[in-house]
Amino acid sequence: MRVVTLLPAATEIVAALGGAGRLVGVSHECDYPACVQHLPRVTATPIDSRAPGAEIDAAVRRTSESGRPVIGIEAAILRRLAPDLIITQTLCDVCAVSGTEVHQLGATMSPPSRVLALEGRNLTGIWADIRGIGEALDLGDEAEELVLGLQSRLRRLQARPLAHDQRVVCIEWLEPLYLAGHWTPELVRAAGGEDVGALPGSHSARHEWDQLQQLHPDHALIMLCGFNVDRSREELEALKNPAALEFLANVTVSIIDGNAYTSRPGPRIVDGAERIHSALNNQPARGVEPWLPSLT
Repeated sequence: MRVVTLLPAATEIVAALGGAGRLVGVSHECDYPACVQHLPRVTATPIDSRAPGAEIDAAVRRTSESGRPVIGIEAAILRRLAPDLIITQTLCDVCAVSGTEVHQLGATMSPPSRVLALEGRNLTGIWADIRGIGEALDLGDEAEELVLGLQSRLRRLQARPLAHDQRVVCIEWLEPLYLAGHWTPELVRAAGGEDVGALPGSHSARHEWDQLQQLHPDHALIMLCGFNVDRSREELEALKNPAALEFLANVTVSIIDGNAYTSRPGPRIVDGAERIHSALNNQPARGVEPWLPSLT
C-alpha cells in the first residue's frame, strides 16, 4: 500500500504502527521520525513560519480572508505518487489542507485514492484515529497494542502525584493570546494538574491577557503551536504587551516543546503529558524549560 500523510500526527501514527515503509509522501511540516525526512513533500504554504508570531497570525488571517488556502496540496506531486491512501484531518484549516480539496483530488486518481480524515479532538478521539489508521493499513492488532500502551503510560503518570496542587493555564499562542483546548486539559489532568483555562474537547480559544488573572493560575505552560522551546523562548522575550508581562511575572512559567509534544494528536501526546508533569513538579525534562521574565 502506498500512503501519503498530509499532517505530522498522521505520519507519526503510521510510523508508530510500523508502517513507515509504506509512506511515499508527507506534508511540508512532517519532521518525525527521522526516516520520513527524505520523502517528497506534497503540501506547501505561503506563510513564513520564521516570522514573529503576531505576523504569522496576521498573514494567516489575510490569506484566509482572500479565499486562498493557508496550506495547499502540490497536486502534480500527489498524482505522480499515486497513493492508495491519503490521510488528512478535519480539526483545523490552519494545520492542514481543506478536506474538500483532498477528497476531490483523491477522486481524480486512477484508480481513486481512499481518503481517511482524522477527527480526534480529545484523547478518546486520538485513540479512535490510531485504531482507524491501523484498520486502513491492516495493522489493527498493532494499533490496539499501541493504544493500550499509551493508556497504560497515562495511568502510571496519574499515579505519581505532584508535590503541590497546580492550577494551570496552557498558552498555545502569544500574540494574539490563545489558550489550548482539545486534548490539552486531559494531558494536564493526567499530569496531576487542573487546567483552569479550557475544558476537554473544547476548541482553542482567544483570550485577553488581563482575563487570565481571574482564573487564579499557579503555573502558565507555554506550549506554542508548531514552535519548539528555542522558538517559544524567542517569542516570550519579544513580548511587549504590559498585561502579558504583568501576568507572567506573577505565575510560574514553563516552556514546553509544543511542536513535538502537545500540538500533534498522535502517540507523542503522552510524552507531552509526561513533560507537563515534569514542569509542574519543577523537574524539567528534555523539551521543557523554566522561564523567568526580564524585569527591565
